[in-house]
This record gives sequence, structure tokens and C-alpha cells, in this order.
Amino acid sequence: MSGSPITAGKAAPTALPATYVTASGLPRYHPVSQALHWLNAALVLAVLPLAWVAISLPPTPAKGSVFVLHKSVGLTILAIVVLRIVWRMIRPAPPDPQAPRLLTLIGRINHYLLYAIFLIMPISGYLLSALSGRDTPYFWLFTIPGLPKDDATQKVFESIHVFGQWLVYALVLLHIAGTAWHLIIRRDGLLERMLPVQDGRGSIR
Repeated sequence: MSGSPITAGKAAPTALPATYVTASGLPRYHPVSQALHWLNAALVLAVLPLAWVAISLPPTPAKGSVFVLHKSVGLTILAIVVLRIVWRMIRPAPPDPQAPRLLTLIGRINHYLLYAIFLIMPISGYLLSALSGRDTPYFWLFTIPGLPKDDATQKVFESIHVFGQWLVYALVLLHIAGTAWHLIIRRDGLLERMLPVQDGRGSIR
């Protein structure tokens, strides 16, 4: 497929090397984008169960340790999302494949909202903890200082954090459903754009 032109979305001005495209001819995300995406996904899958376990445990040192893990993973998600935003400014996403306009719009809005909620949740979680006067250990490596105790403001960020988790569930499920639709119904190779080259031809440079 070397030298195949990209026909999905906006037409590319020049042909792209085979390592830049999927088997169906769609432009592939850069390996850095792929790595950040899947790391982000793995951390989200970890941070939610950690919260459920921490809340369910009785007041013991184990409960505190699980909360430290939850907060640390959350702050790592914040850093990853910031990196993803910066990288996307440097290396824009490839053109979208042809799809009904409404579904394309929903997909784009979903992506923007995912970025937003993955910024809001760690920040609100940190402030929820910090405004109680507590420091936040980061994987027991160093400590992020707390803030002066403020019960009223803490309640605000607690509400944001609790409500935000439901948005996370909804947006992640919508993202998965959209991917499944492309994979099972349209079979247009969309998911492959976020996977590394697996046929030995090399990687994007």
C-alpha cells in the first residue's frame, strides 16, 4: 500500500507512506498520540475502581493508602491530558473518515468533553482534599501541600467531583459505543488508526 493516497475526510495533497496509513487507507495517529491515548485509558480504568474500594473500606490505614493511589492516579491523568492537548497542538489529529455529519459532530463533541472532564475531575478531586487542610501525597514520592480549610468551598468541589463521575461513565461509554459502531457496523478501520503498525513495515517518523 506504499504511496496510497488518503481518500477519507479531506483529500491529502500528497500520497503518504504506507506506515502512515491503515490497511483501509485511513491516516494513522502518530505513535506518541497512540501511547498517550492508551495510557490515559488504562489510568481511567484504574482510578475508578480505586475510588470504589477506598469509599467502601472502613477507616483504616489501608483506606488511606487506597485513597493515596486514587489521588495519585488522578493527578497522573491530569498530567497526561495536558500532554495530550499540547501534543495535539503540535501534531494535529488526522482527518476523520467519511461518516454521517451528525455522528461525526457527536464524536467530536464527545472527544472535547472527555478532555474537559479528565481535567475537571483531578482538579476538583485535589481541591476537595486540599480544602480540608490535608496534604496530598503523590505515590509516596512527594507531597502536594493542602490549602487553608474551607468547608463551604470544599462542599462545592465535592459536588462537582461526585457529579463528574457520572459524566465520566456516560462519555466513556459513548466513546466505546462509537468505536464499536465503526468496528462492527461500518468496518471502516477507524480503531486501527489508534493502533501501532503491526506488519513490520516500520513506524511513523
